[in-house]
Amino acid sequence: MEVPTNGRVIVNGDDLTTLTKKELMQKRKKMGMIFQHFNLMTQRNVLKNVLYPLKDSKSNKENRKQRALELLRMVDLEEKAYSYPNELSGGQKQRVAIARALANDPDILLCDEITSALDPQSTKSILSLLKKLRDQLDLTIVLITHEMDVVKEICDYVVVLDNGEIVEQNNIIDIFKNPKHEKTKELINSTTNFNKFDELLKENMNFFGDLNNGKIAKVKYVGETVKEAILSETSRKYNVDISVLFGNLDLIKNVPFGELIVKFNGTSNDINEAIKYFINNNIEVEIIKGEC
Repeated sequence: MEVPTNGRVIVNGDDLTTLTKKELMQKRKKMGMIFQHFNLMTQRNVLKNVLYPLKDSKSNKENRKQRALELLRMVDLEEKAYSYPNELSGGQKQRVAIARALANDPDILLCDEITSALDPQSTKSILSLLKKLRDQLDLTIVLITHEMDVVKEICDYVVVLDNGEIVEQNNIIDIFKNPKHEKTKELINSTTNFNKFDELLKENMNFFGDLNNGKIAKVKYVGETVKEAILSETSRKYNVDISVLFGNLDLIKNVPFGELIVKFNGTSNDINEAIKYFINNNIEVEIIKGEC
């Protein structure tokens, strides 16, 4: 919709900035758009909202209607075909918007903050629907969001923007496992309580007992490592005490992902050997307090 001041917009190998108006219109038909605030036409019922993108279709009226009803079945809203938007919940309105976006059988679905106006239950339902449609229709979904829980739930690949600049991009697991840019770290920390730990550490050193001895570290582990009793095994093997001060366990793309704040107590040599053992077992270790 916007002509860039510089650079190119390439979709499936075609530079959209070089196309004629007619060619661009044809390209747009293969891209569906879902808006943040639904953008349904209040004077039209659900069926007519879904029919709207098909108004220039060469198929006859009955075929267009059957296509719209099929799309409403896909989003589990066929029974609401003759209801009006003001009779629907937020989640139902977004389902209508999804059905409308799929009317022209697009290859790409563009989603602009589509869960920001929804409650948590509706958000979960919409994301589950999008994942089902992605697999069923072989869709590419480009989703813009500030909600990292949404990113964890649905995304395969992440691009992080800061002031309009791409500052980091990677697959979802590596983004969460090893964020590089401060903006990425800030976004990820917003989904955990680790910022709270930092505050407690600064404000009240006695909250976690005597932290002047030993070492405090953040450890990250992914996948099969989560199942292993690595803390107790390391403690026995190297004669160190390992206390868990803080922790978070999550699932990202059905892969277990854990972060812990731990304190190592023991001799300096034993602690260093224990940390090496962690690293050799694919556990990332970041020293927070104590000599590195």
